[in-house]
Amino acid sequence: MSIASYEKKEGGYNKVFIFTMNNASRIVVRLPTRISGPPRLTTNSEVATIKYLQSKTRIPIPKILEWSDNSTNAIGSEYIIMEHAKGVQLHQLWPAMSLEQQVACTGAIVENIKQMAAIDFPAYGSLYFDNVDIDSALKYSFTPGYVIGPHCGTTYWDCEAREPRYYNSAKPNRGPWFDPAAYCSALIDVGVSRLPPMDASVNEKPSFHGAVAEHIRLLSFGRDVASELIEDPRIKKAAAPILLHHDLHKRNIYVLEEDPTTITSIIDWQSSSINPAFMHANDVPDFAAHIPTPDEDYQSEDLPAGDNAELCNQAFIAGVRLLMPKLYATWELDDDVARFFEYCHRTYRDGAGILRQVLMDLANRWKELALAGSCPYPLPTSEEWLAHREEYKALEYAQELKKFVTSRLNTASDGWVPTDAWKETLEDHKKLYNEFLQNMGEEELRKVWPFDKPCSDLAV
Repeated sequence: MSIASYEKKEGGYNKVFIFTMNNASRIVVRLPTRISGPPRLTTNSEVATIKYLQSKTRIPIPKILEWSDNSTNAIGSEYIIMEHAKGVQLHQLWPAMSLEQQVACTGAIVENIKQMAAIDFPAYGSLYFDNVDIDSALKYSFTPGYVIGPHCGTTYWDCEAREPRYYNSAKPNRGPWFDPAAYCSALIDVGVSRLPPMDASVNEKPSFHGAVAEHIRLLSFGRDVASELIEDPRIKKAAAPILLHHDLHKRNIYVLEEDPTTITSIIDWQSSSINPAFMHANDVPDFAAHIPTPDEDYQSEDLPAGDNAELCNQAFIAGVRLLMPKLYATWELDDDVARFFEYCHRTYRDGAGILRQVLMDLANRWKELALAGSCPYPLPTSEEWLAHREEYKALEYAQELKKFVTSRLNTASDGWVPTDAWKETLEDHKKLYNEFLQNMGEEELRKVWPFDKPCSDLAV
């Protein structure tokens, strides 16, 4: 057997080669990039997770043919070689599917999620083979051949684009963790690790983003609030360790072309890890996404339309409620509680005003939510509230601008662009930036623009 042709696809987290063999079979080779996660651990964990699920469930995952988590191998890179997914990507067929097919397909996907959600784990972290090359103190053996070790998600590592980590105030805290309190403490440590030294000039942010000292203050309160929340029986119930697909959307799901209600493959398990169920509170994949309201200025070809969207959403929620009690427990949490866990580690990424608003909402509703004692975060004075409101409005504008710009330029939120669209996107970026310059000063625009200032020289 020999290679007849190949196709290369560039992604933000992987370089992918699809080889077509002379017998018409296809093989996929994936090479992780630097920003995909920690070296060796990301690849080892992905392969271990796939093989573990293949041994414990009937989820259709392409067979792994060969892999290496050692970049000193003959090709100079970690890699995973696997069979090509069978079937057709769901997103290609979804728009033409009937309502009955879409609802039935949603049910079939729920059945696969159920199999993952039903597995019990004794700790939070990532799955690895038991011979993974890490300190034995960071391995928790729970079944023959596998261990739970440090969480390999990019949240916990210094590998994210344009977001360095500083471990001068908080040491790396990557797990494994054996109780919700330890997990939540690690989230706050992540938030602290994103803060540059107070006297540093790097990563200068606009004033509405908040001074480093304010981020430190908010994270300190965040740690106290987390300690109180995690003692609540409802939150403990929603903290069960659960392994779910990291990015389950229609492009990662393959179906039979002649019967799109039959799931044939689920791909891209990179960074899928074991988290408290509450970290997935109200997560709804795109095939079951809610219908945007008129004031939500958002459109996507991947979202179902009209009544189909509502029925798919209802089918998904009903499936979770009936078949996945661990996951459904998180949906019974109040939105303000769920938002705290979502944003408590992202303050320097999002801006101080976001976490401050979350803390204020909790403080205002602490008794209404029937939480024990009093909220550790003090309610603001009227002057503090007015200052926060102005800062928050500026933050909201910056976030909405980023959504608009990334949508217009068709880029990822971190600015990643496919190689074949690079030159065109650079030109479009420059034009869009100049459009905004016609209505606001450049200094003001630079404070809120989500990407670097466009270069006058577009040569690459």
